Amino acid sequence: MAEKSSVFDMIGPVMIGPSSSHTAGVVRIARAAIRILGAAPEEAVITFYNSFARTYEGHGSDRAIVAGLLDFKTDDKRIKDAFDHAKERGLKYTFKSVGNASTMHPNTIKLNLKAGERQVEVIGQSRGGGVINIVEVDGFTASFSATLHTLIIDADDVRGSIAFIASVLAHDDCNIATMNVSRKGRNEMARQFIEMDSGIKPITLDYLKQLSWVKHVVYIPNIDL
Repeated sequence: MAEKSSVFDMIGPVMIGPSSSHTAGVVRIARAAIRILGAAPEEAVITFYNSFARTYEGHGSDRAIVAGLLDFKTDDKRIKDAFDHAKERGLKYTFKSVGNASTMHPNTIKLNLKAGERQVEVIGQSRGGGVINIVEVDGFTASFSATLHTLIIDADDVRGSIAFIASVLAHDDCNIATMNVSRKGRNEMARQFIEMDSGIKPITLDYLKQLSWVKHVVYIPNIDL
């Protein structure tokens, strides 16, 4: 993989690369995805859609997504050498492209990540200006930016569960900014995506995890912190 140094000639305090959509947003999508996975990925299948499918090599989005999978921040100078760092860490990755996905945002990326027995599929959009939207996780509809503190809760679809969790967070002085609940069918497991203005206390997080009808909890602090 030859280095396209011209793409990364501009190095500034906020990001590295030609544009915030092709670099900063891409890095943030990957950093959100590895937090959902809950581990450093060992294998990654990276699919670029639409505009990204045509430009990801020339604009450096390929390096940016690999850098994000290594948990480099948007202003990390190592982004331009991300392929070398990935090789050193043993990260295996494959790029795919789909140029005509009419139902998807022009700058969409799908990440299929694996670490040991853990697997996750994350679909994210780079919306411009470094802003991202994670639109789907493991087939569940989502909508969060990862720039707020985010809870992802898998729970049995029981009556009152949403109100109960909201009450628990309120008692922890966590103000809910957005909440999206997705389920694949009535009385099947539901996944809650909750964005909060402030972080959650460890004791509250532990309490949520021990509830009998809660199956899995992921907590993602602001990824830019």
